[in-house]
Amino acid sequence: MITVIDYDPAWPQRFEALRQEYAQAMAAAAVPVVAIEHVGSTSVPGLAAKPIIDCDIIVAPADVEAAAAVLVGLGFRPLGELGIPQRWAFKEPARLTGTSTYVIVEGALSLRNHLCVRDTLRSNAALREEYAAVKKRVGATAADIDEYGRGKNAVLQRILEAGGMGEAERASIDANDVPSHKELPR
Repeated sequence: MITVIDYDPAWPQRFEALRQEYAQAMAAAAVPVVAIEHVGSTSVPGLAAKPIIDCDIIVAPADVEAAAAVLVGLGFRPLGELGIPQRWAFKEPARLTGTSTYVIVEGALSLRNHLCVRDTLRSNAALREEYAAVKKRVGATAADIDEYGRGKNAVLQRILEAGGMGEAERASIDANDVPSHKELPR
């Protein structure tokens, strides 16, 4: 079972605190940041979600290593790309439990995926409600996070299509070889 709860209006404030901490740390290390985006379901007002704040720290390709080093300095453990090109995941320190933080290359397909899903769900109430229902149904029956992800895939593909993402890009996203949590515990 995966916990999916109704939207919490405190989520944007939690993201803003993370954004400020990350921005200050990056600035102190002179790492240029393009943007820090709130993505994932908690970034969509009214959408049911796992209570985890997802943050994308967007940088130029040349700044990935430096940005990663800043996160390591904040107590994060690097996990690598995890099968998603140009997006590096990090295990959060205990003080930031309930967050997922990524360093992601500006313009990367993985970033366009995150922003397309967020922006489409923010503007399309019907898809937002459909996605919420799927998340709750799949979350209640999924044996683990991997099964939960597979159970949402069809509706996510429709969300990406509605957001204007082309067939080749959607196929590329669908083909990402993400290791299961059993193969690579995080």
